[in-house]
Amino acid sequence: MRRLFRVDRPMKPLNRTFATTCLAAAAALTAFTAAADGDRPLACTDFNAHVNGSWEARTELPPERARIGSFDQLRVANDRLLEAALQELVADPARQTSPGLKRLAAFYRSGMDTSTIETRGLRSLQPLLSRVDALTRETLPTVLGELARAQVDQPLALFVGTDAKDATRHVLTARQSGLGLPDRDDYFKDDDTTRRLKAGYRVYVRALMQASGQPLDDAALDAVLALETEIARAHMTPVQRRNPTATYNPHTLASLQALAPGFDWKAWVAAYVGADTRAPAGTVVLSQPDVARALAVQAQQAPLSAWRHYLRLRVLDDHAGTLPQVFEDASFAYRSGVIRGLQKPTPRVERVIALIGGNSGSAAMGQALGELYVSKAYSPVAQRRALQMVDDIRMAAGERIRKLPWMSEPTKTAALAKLSAMVAQIGAPQTWPQYEGLVIEPGDYTGNRLRANVWRTQERLADLGRPVDRTRWNTSANTVNAFAAGGNRIVFPAGILQPPFFDDKADDASNYGAIGTVIGHEITHHFDDRGRQYDAVGNLRDWWQPADAAAYKLRAERVAQLYSGYEPLPGVRINGHQMLGENISDFGGIHMAFDGLQIALQRQRQAGLPVPLVDGLTPEQRFFTANAIVWRSKMREQALLNQLRTGQHSPSRYRVLGPISHMPAFGTAFGCKAGDAMVAADPILIW
Repeated sequence: MRRLFRVDRPMKPLNRTFATTCLAAAAALTAFTAAADGDRPLACTDFNAHVNGSWEARTELPPERARIGSFDQLRVANDRLLEAALQELVADPARQTSPGLKRLAAFYRSGMDTSTIETRGLRSLQPLLSRVDALTRETLPTVLGELARAQVDQPLALFVGTDAKDATRHVLTARQSGLGLPDRDDYFKDDDTTRRLKAGYRVYVRALMQASGQPLDDAALDAVLALETEIARAHMTPVQRRNPTATYNPHTLASLQALAPGFDWKAWVAAYVGADTRAPAGTVVLSQPDVARALAVQAQQAPLSAWRHYLRLRVLDDHAGTLPQVFEDASFAYRSGVIRGLQKPTPRVERVIALIGGNSGSAAMGQALGELYVSKAYSPVAQRRALQMVDDIRMAAGERIRKLPWMSEPTKTAALAKLSAMVAQIGAPQTWPQYEGLVIEPGDYTGNRLRANVWRTQERLADLGRPVDRTRWNTSANTVNAFAAGGNRIVFPAGILQPPFFDDKADDASNYGAIGTVIGHEITHHFDDRGRQYDAVGNLRDWWQPADAAAYKLRAERVAQLYSGYEPLPGVRINGHQMLGENISDFGGIHMAFDGLQIALQRQRQAGLPVPLVDGLTPEQRFFTANAIVWRSKMREQALLNQLRTGQHSPSRYRVLGPISHMPAFGTAFGCKAGDAMVAADPILIW
């Protein structure tokens, strides 16, 4: 599932209510005071600076934030709303009107009860840790399967997903994982950044192991890192992972055993499935076969002590946020401090909400958070208007496909069929999970997380043998993001249908420039360099005429080269191929949204309604200004460097400058001329 924006934690809490925050954001969006500041560069020179320059100059990063901006401000507002609602839920059990809300209240209480967390220590993890401590070569596959069932990070993450070549069925899937450094190349490079990361990671490993009662000497620590290094050696790079054909490798257990002998794959799968769930289908799809081979080799060659220490480390790392303060402090120092540059932790309530729901709302209790959020914040009016925008932008996308000069009619016909079949999920699901069998206890935060993970695994295992449900929500409604999901779906949670992205009181130009470009972005994801390889029902299948595929790749390469020329930090350029899908989606999305706005304006004029200037700006100017406001962002250098090294999204500044400078409509709207920095000499057009 591809998301619109890289997930990070929100900015410093604002001393205002949720409603006031949203009204302030809406006012910023509709008034466009930024455009009136004559001290900044002209729109035709640097449009991001023109709109966001004053905001960037006056905005300081709080010590507990890696990034602040429009996405982060809305996440803060949503978290503040949830905090108040959760406190009400805990204080008044009568409000706990569903199984999800009852469990959510208990989970939240356990996360905020730091005294009990300190008292319990590692008690809830002890069964897993004891299994790890007693590890033998013979039991290693079983222990890894048990840890996978609890969603503990390890060399191969095992889960139930959709079969890429048959989007109607679920299949057991394994993909690379299990590294403590941010990127596989960090194990092999020797520069200032990787030395800093390695040093920080060594401190982190020592701290976790010391706090758990098993301190490591230098030799033991080196052995753990040597094991991780061999696992990393087999990992694909981020660019290699963008090839969906290369990551689709179905195997029976017999063929998997032949591919990677020396490891009992049957025992591994059996432990993951567990005795209380149905047997899986006979196929495991390997995303990275080389990792399976490396795992089998290291299962025989790496010292057992290294495996025991490595797996203990993975258990502690995964659950550090639920454990006593010494573990949380160690996790913050490395994962937030060394990697992202934070100087102090975010407020505990935000960390608890994030842990319960997961970054994209896909954790076991994420839907319960969504249920609570929707009861407080979501309007059916927003859903209806958003649906109208989807229809307009889909219509605009269809017209753009029909007019593409480089695409033949057979491929156009298939592309239009895919566009027509695309399913839009907007707002929230119609029903909420009942959470049968999930035990949540008010005084056991770590145990609650562990039990929720196992419950989630059991729920997904039950999908094996069932057809894929394209109406299922896999993200929570409070999430401030949007997604291009499997099965040719686009998803817009209620959490992002708020100012500054969407305001049901604002004019169309503002909304189409903000949430409209998000809608276009997610539509385009199904036609980006990866998404274009899936058909109308979501199957990995080549539906392109060869000449059209070649023409597409030429245009995609131009996008890659454009972004590879940007240098956000001295000596550090964007990897245009690593971030290609997001950049293509930005390019296509803003074109589709702009054309969708023209459809809406035409409908408005036909109804006899005026299309006025607002604060001296035309609808087209408001469209582009709204888009730039959405992308405003300020990041710590360490966080930005980590995004450039490991992420899929270009920094926000270039999400404004790149696509808009290649839109002739922008130059027309602001009176820009050939030779201006915001007017590309040879505009790139893909969709």
